[in-house]
Amino acid sequence: MRSIFDPEVPGGAYDAFLPDALVRAAAQRDWVPSDGPLPALYLSHGAPPLFDDGPWLRQLSDWALGLPKPKNIVIVSAHWETAPLAISAPAANTPLVYDFGGFDRRYFEMQYATPDATALAHRLARAMPDDEPLHLHPSRGLDHGAWVPLMAMYPLADIPVLQLSLPTHDPDKLLAIGSRLRDLRAEGTLVVGSGFMTHGLPFVTRDMLFGKVPAWSSDFDDWAADALARGDLDELAAYRHKAPGMPYAHPTVDHYIPLFVTLGAAEKPDAPVTTTIDGYMMGFSKRSFQTA
Repeated sequence: MRSIFDPEVPGGAYDAFLPDALVRAAAQRDWVPSDGPLPALYLSHGAPPLFDDGPWLRQLSDWALGLPKPKNIVIVSAHWETAPLAISAPAANTPLVYDFGGFDRRYFEMQYATPDATALAHRLARAMPDDEPLHLHPSRGLDHGAWVPLMAMYPLADIPVLQLSLPTHDPDKLLAIGSRLRDLRAEGTLVVGSGFMTHGLPFVTRDMLFGKVPAWSSDFDDWAADALARGDLDELAAYRHKAPGMPYAHPTVDHYIPLFVTLGAAEKPDAPVTTTIDGYMMGFSKRSFQTA
């Protein structure tokens, strides 16, 4: 029996998904001001095995197509933690970051060549306070927490995208960063936090690869779902000592904390969110949501 970590054809599910996805994406209508602000999203990104999970690819595609096509995308990924706050290089066709290992060569050859994002970089710089300037990385491209899910959601690669770094683990500071992105949503920019609702990578067992969900993952997911449904920011911020399943669900917190940028960008950060994807992949919670 094979798992998505041992596919017969690496990326074969993506190959099967792509032709129809391109047709559907080409028919997506553009965002216009009368649509109002786009939501802010938090998604579980799946890494290279997403390309071998046909149903999950379709879930992400359907989610994107349920929204107007954004003019720009700003994405915060678990995989770029650096301070001070920085953005990726805005030049068109900036090379991707293949920040993973142990996978077939196919995944290291994938491309997602997005357009020039210089105008978006200037807009982001204006959104930041004078005492916390935004730093421009001269060469860093999108990492897999950004380009992997975006290849499913926006396969045409025709939307300017910039990645914003995670400069801190402090929930309040991340909420504040998100709040500075709020006005961009009303200008047609999609704000995305990309992580994984549970990510106990050191504790993966063989049974998990074939569908077993450990209690530390399901308990954390249930706790997070309840707090998000109530808009309880204090509870979410106290995850280290309040969330069941810790520290197994997040031995490092990088995959959880992007949700605070997402919530900060919401019109009302303490409002209940809408879950768009749930379930599990290799025992990790795929819970993803959007704000109003």
